[in-house]
Amino acid sequence: MAEAAIKIGGERKSIFKDKVMKLLPDGGNLNACLTCGACASGCPATGLSDMDPRKFLRMAALGMDEEILSSNWIWMCTMCQRCVYVCPMKINIPQLIFNARASWPRETRPKGILGSCDAALANESGSAMGTPVDDFKFVVEDVLEEYREAQPEFADMQAPIDKEGAEFVLNQNSREPVTEPDELIPLWKILHEVGADWTYTSKGWGGENYCMFLGDNDSWKHLAKQSADAATKVKCKTFLNTE
Repeated sequence: MAEAAIKIGGERKSIFKDKVMKLLPDGGNLNACLTCGACASGCPATGLSDMDPRKFLRMAALGMDEEILSSNWIWMCTMCQRCVYVCPMKINIPQLIFNARASWPRETRPKGILGSCDAALANESGSAMGTPVDDFKFVVEDVLEEYREAQPEFADMQAPIDKEGAEFVLNQNSREPVTEPDELIPLWKILHEVGADWTYTSKGWGGENYCMFLGDNDSWKHLAKQSADAATKVKCKTFLNTE
């Protein structure tokens, strides 16, 4: 006598994935997964919380919206794009992650990222450490003067701020001027040795954009525009994002 087949149940429709697909060119290729595992093989977050990019995408495809929208793994992903780089179908998993983060109530998102984003929004520097414009200027000028005196071969080294018409505008990791000011020097020396025409801007110099990692669209755009506007104001030709 033949045994009855076991019915697992119909496939659930992924409202979340369909919503994301509408936002992306070509739907982010989210339906093109071959389940080859290339994304998981190179992902630094693979295995954390028993999750990886392939599993995350398959859960979305199977309509497991509640599970993926409550998974802490989305905050472990660095959004480094390595999965897209190795994927033969160029599936935009990081954009899926970004939108999953954005679905969380803002106040429930990781406190460290949230605090850094809010600190950057609270000052014109865009500094995740909350460093005001005047403090940044003071640190740069003080460190530059110290090294000019200590190392005569760099007596004419420059670290300009708001220099108009420079070839390059650089931003800066926010932590270094506050906790590791000596770490500013190596890049200055390189730029000096190659004769680069460069400048910082007093506003929008903070190089990180934690609001992007927070999944906060409006806030990360505000910080990016603040930096871009500052670069435009000094009539720079090229903006270099050191972060």
